[in-house]
Amino acid sequence: MVRPLAEPAPGADFDPAATVRIGVLGAASTAWRRMLPALTGTAGVSVAAIASRDRSRAAAFTERFGGEPIEGYAALLERTDIDAVYVPLPNSLHYEWAAAALAAGKHVLAEKPLTTCAADTADLVRLAEVNNLVLRENFTFLHHPVHAVVRNLVTAGRIGEPRHFTSSFCFPPLPDADVRYRPELGGGALLDVGVYPIRAAQLLFGNDIEVAGAVLHVDPVTGVDVSGSVLLTTGDVVVTAEFGFRHGYGSRYRLWGSSAQLLLERAFTPPATHQPVLRIDEQDHAEEIVTPAADQFARSAAAFTAEVRARRAGVPNSAAASNADTLCTAELLDAIRASARVVTVSGGH
Repeated sequence: MVRPLAEPAPGADFDPAATVRIGVLGAASTAWRRMLPALTGTAGVSVAAIASRDRSRAAAFTERFGGEPIEGYAALLERTDIDAVYVPLPNSLHYEWAAAALAAGKHVLAEKPLTTCAADTADLVRLAEVNNLVLRENFTFLHHPVHAVVRNLVTAGRIGEPRHFTSSFCFPPLPDADVRYRPELGGGALLDVGVYPIRAAQLLFGNDIEVAGAVLHVDPVTGVDVSGSVLLTTGDVVVTAEFGFRHGYGSRYRLWGSSAQLLLERAFTPPATHQPVLRIDEQDHAEEIVTPAADQFARSAAAFTAEVRARRAGVPNSAAASNADTLCTAELLDAIRASARVVTVSGGH
């Protein structure tokens, strides 16, 4: 059974001009390239302040996106003109500053992974629920409509009964100074790209997933995992997830059913202008379905701010399913690391 996709966050019926004032904790490249253009392009959203440890770096961001440059993250959270914060900090800092933001009464949109362990994720979920605040882990691919098309095809029986789900997200080695090679900052391929195939399996099949085995390749110089494979089970479906920083670029998934296969390339990071193509292969037939282009970063920004508006308007908490998904991902990551066979990479990354 394929799990229905979650409906978009509520809030579309509320006044789109009701401004959501955003504060940004960290002048990160992903904020510059992806999420700040998406947030500032969303109706009814304004950037009130951007904080960095270096005020000049914050100033460079505010020159482009607006708001006031702030030196230090705590100073931003003290402001009363901020409704929500976006957290693009290194992984190991997510828990500390998301918790501080929730304690300050701010809604939180944090880059994935939300934290580096399930206990911290559970604590953030509890804080958000107790304080009636929105907490979102920013998996933008979840908001691309192509995955709803996949769901509809599979639930309609187009590939028969699902048997295997294989998903991969890999890209070439990074510069030596990249934050993803620093274990103290929560680096490593599992947390950075391995989370995508795992979350895709949750998206399609739900959270009743178990870890059957894993291999992590570790760089002896940095101590972080630079690639790996995971074997999961969910009902009658076998799930294989592949990820790493040691490959040619690839971002795809394949559903293999009892009568056909369905393949989606560029599954996790399609450009906003890209029209995803679903290929269906049967024994004596093949077809391709071209689906509409969509900006998943803009859709993620709109979904988060719509839910903030809904919460402001008194709509009951609709985030229980999203929070459960986030916690399940964190628990699976803990289980993978606990059970993985670790192999040292010869020659480093």
